[in-house]
Amino acid sequence: MSISTTSPPTDQQPEKKLSTPVILFFVSLAAAVLIALCLGPAARVTSASTTPANLFGLRRLFGSQAGSASPSAASSIRRELASASASASASASEQLRRSSSANKMKTPIYFLSHGGPNIMYDREHPAYSKLGEIGREITGKVKPRAVVVFSAHWQAGRDTIQVNTAEKTELIYDFYGFPSHYYKEKYPNVGSKEVANKVLDALKDAGVKAEGVKRGLDHGVWASFKCAFEPDSNPLNVPIVQVSLFNTEDPAQHYRLGQAVAKLREENILIIVSGMAVHNLRDLQFTWGNPKPLPYTTSFDEAMKDAVTKPPAEREQAMIDLLKRPDARQAHPSFEHLLPIHIGAGAAGDDLGKRLWTLKEGSMSWAQYRFGDVGNSSSL
Repeated sequence: MSISTTSPPTDQQPEKKLSTPVILFFVSLAAAVLIALCLGPAARVTSASTTPANLFGLRRLFGSQAGSASPSAASSIRRELASASASASASASEQLRRSSSANKMKTPIYFLSHGGPNIMYDREHPAYSKLGEIGREITGKVKPRAVVVFSAHWQAGRDTIQVNTAEKTELIYDFYGFPSHYYKEKYPNVGSKEVANKVLDALKDAGVKAEGVKRGLDHGVWASFKCAFEPDSNPLNVPIVQVSLFNTEDPAQHYRLGQAVAKLREENILIIVSGMAVHNLRDLQFTWGNPKPLPYTTSFDEAMKDAVTKPPAEREQAMIDLLKRPDARQAHPSFEHLLPIHIGAGAAGDDLGKRLWTLKEGSMSWAQYRFGDVGNSSSL
């Protein structure tokens, strides 16, 4: 009896085994996936730019061997590689975009306690020199391309903000009873329609009613700026656009106003808010010749510092509560000199507030604040 050498029927053929190269490919691919999953997000970001090159290397390594498998298997492998390469490339681009956005430098924000116009002449007063220090920090380190300023001395509508669109701005002498030469003071300045329109657009985008008007600069701007940016020794030399407050005493409304203009900081536009940390003109007559602070001056000045320097997530509520304190109406019989710092805090976003300096004097406090950092420079 002879032994047959013919193959068994087709439906009885033994199962084919995968070739060694194909097995190696899938083992390597699985290992690569496991390694990627084990690495942290930072490591994946670091290696994202090299991932496509590594995938192309795998294609070169396994391309000819995978091709020895069935055509459909090789095609599937090529599709997987192409998909993974495209995904890695897109991921790397997105990570770079996010990183660039996160690292985008923003200008800080300053709150200036501006006092009365007499500070321009009182060069021995500590506030005069402190305003000068802040001004030199701004011109020497911040170097903005424009300044947007909110002053306690301009309140528009209850639900409407006004923006000065004038390119040539006169000074407003909005004070009374001073010697005649006060009303002849000059401060060189120019406005900017371009920046004013950016403010108007930002307010519109945030749902805040706003209108452009032509107006001069009030002394809450030019008197303090003349100390901070002395025209001969430390000129500002950039456009100044003044913006009003609301004609309300609502701290949350003014906080939202700050949030509305916050994005200007990403365009190297500096926001300055000008008011007074403690401002009681009624009691000023009782403190002439005696700089000792009144009790409410001390208590409110410190409470203001506590509120402004809270972590950003807690700051808005703390600053709203500041106006509910029992000494708030003593420190501010009306709140227009306090509300500018609510605008500054709203514009600060996640940046911390810091009191740069304070001087409690009678029924006034000259506290100066900054939100955010000034590059790598040290604070004042």
